[in-house]
Amino acid sequence: MSALARRVAHHLLDNLASGTILLVDEGRTRRIGQTPPVVRVEVHDPRSFAAVLRRGSVGLAESYADGWWDCDDLTALIQILARAVTPWSQRADRWARALAPVRAPWRHLDRRDLTRDRANVRAHYDLSNEFFALMLDDTMMYSCAIFEDPSMSLTAASTAKMDRLCRKIDLTANDHLLEIGTGWGGFALHAASHYGARVTTVTISDAQYDYTCRRVREAGLQDRVRVVNRDYREIGGVYDKLVSIEMIEAIGWRQQDTFFSTCARLLRPDGVMALQAIVIDDRSYERATTHRDFIKEMIFPGGFLPSIESIVRSSTASSDLRVVDLEDIGRHYAETLARWRANLDHNAHDVTALGLGERFRRLWRMYLCYCEGAFLERHVSDVQMVLTRGQWRAPLRTATRS
Repeated sequence: MSALARRVAHHLLDNLASGTILLVDEGRTRRIGQTPPVVRVEVHDPRSFAAVLRRGSVGLAESYADGWWDCDDLTALIQILARAVTPWSQRADRWARALAPVRAPWRHLDRRDLTRDRANVRAHYDLSNEFFALMLDDTMMYSCAIFEDPSMSLTAASTAKMDRLCRKIDLTANDHLLEIGTGWGGFALHAASHYGARVTTVTISDAQYDYTCRRVREAGLQDRVRVVNRDYREIGGVYDKLVSIEMIEAIGWRQQDTFFSTCARLLRPDGVMALQAIVIDDRSYERATTHRDFIKEMIFPGGFLPSIESIVRSSTASSDLRVVDLEDIGRHYAETLARWRANLDHNAHDVTALGLGERFRRLWRMYLCYCEGAFLERHVSDVQMVLTRGQWRAPLRTATRS
């Protein structure tokens, strides 16, 4: 089986769209392709070929995590493979869009529940606060930073991202801000300490809740920041402004209407919200609703990337929220991921000391490189959107971008 899988894999690789792979297998080096980038892949276990052919990106990630193969530039390899499968993906996208009307009556079966959502979130975010501290910067922001200057530190770029969101909703000390998706408290602390806003931030991760409560106490901001360990759908009250930073990816496509109707319910009739979201190409959205890949299987259980079209469709159908501003910041995510990967590589010994193991470290290295390659190839992107309720009117004094 391994020999057959090897022959099939070699045949498929002969048709690379671009890039060059120096494949070291059974002591021999074979050059596949003639164009840059050039990567060297060394196969340690022939089962790698069958794993990838059977399970696609899941098999690719599992075999790498198990140490069955290595690569000198994992991100570049992901780019090469992404280009190779693009023609197939485009055909699959067209079929999925064509079949969408047939699937429509069953689209909302198996609706998510609060218990399952909490379990999915904990599976990722409750891994270890210490681990995430080794990967992230001092702000503990786990989302796309904005590098206004390529020489900026990751901390400065994360702060620039938070400032941009605050300016876009014209956040002031008179506002009561609701944040859906606390993370490790970086944005809530920034909004309170730099803009004077009163902040209520909600999470369903116990580890993030405890961590953020401690940060709030240490910053002396208990009178400005309230941390709530509760599902956003269970939150009451009415708020002036709302921010959600890369949380929508955790709710699943079936819950998008619920998400936006809840946001509208929590906002004043003239309220405004900022949404930062990782998005998939509009043309790939239908296929993604049924496709299982490495990220969904091994990193973010229950996760799903919306598209810009699906966000607009859901917000319009379920609420009076309307998009008034959109900025694509996807080009900054590849650099953000590269900085996170460099942090993990630099702190490899400390990651091992946490008891997470070498397989975990390799899996997360694959995850970061896999995502970096996807952003570089524009298979996915990241956007900041401003949505407003029906009674909002644009002030003459508007927020400016750097």
